[in-house]
Amino acid sequence: MIKLEDINKTYYNGAALHVLKGLNLQIDDGEFVAIMGASGSGKSTLLNIIGILDDYDTGSYHLNGKLIRDLSEKESAVYRNEMIGFVFQSFNLISFKTALENVALPLYYKGVRRSKRNRIAMEYLERMGLGEWADHMPSELSGGQKQRISIARALVANPRVILADEPTGALDSQTSVEVMQLLQQVNREGMTIVMVTHNPEMAAMSQKIIKIRDGIIGSVEHNNTPDNV
Repeated sequence: MIKLEDINKTYYNGAALHVLKGLNLQIDDGEFVAIMGASGSGKSTLLNIIGILDDYDTGSYHLNGKLIRDLSEKESAVYRNEMIGFVFQSFNLISFKTALENVALPLYYKGVRRSKRNRIAMEYLERMGLGEWADHMPSELSGGQKQRISIARALVANPRVILADEPTGALDSQTSVEVMQLLQQVNREGMTIVMVTHNPEMAAMSQKIIKIRDGIIGSVEHNNTPDNV
């Protein structure tokens, strides 16, 4: 599903900062992978490249068999919308839209008519246990509820991969476990999930932990019991 070979990425902000240094990574269809690393290790840059939010300098990145390289802004947006759902630490909900409208947004960009997208969005809200909160604004919701809405929004367009950037970073420990259990359930249904986290307890609930050090893969650990905290 995701294959990166000899990926290099350097940022130029006065001085050159070589963030990814010949990184190689393969994530198979249906895997639940946690990416860990110290600040500045390159994990966020890696997630941005996988999410087609940033380009790389040299190497190759294939997503579902397609080479992701030098795409136009429009091509990148189309492929992101088809292939990837995003879950963020800060939720990234639109404050002036209801829970239902936030979840339906990816379908709006796909040109789905309003009645159909609202029906589909409601199905996903109900799946998250939030059907009764459909007409509430984000300011009226708890952190856990916001993250469930974020997950519903990520799933609603039926992507192939979910990219989760510190999805429990703004949540208390109990709510964090509940969100991780929800991601585990989604993964059991066949969804590929790539998650960046600094929390080893949350990482232990994935199938595989990839640790990045100094812009390369430092180690790969397999979790035999991903359903346990």
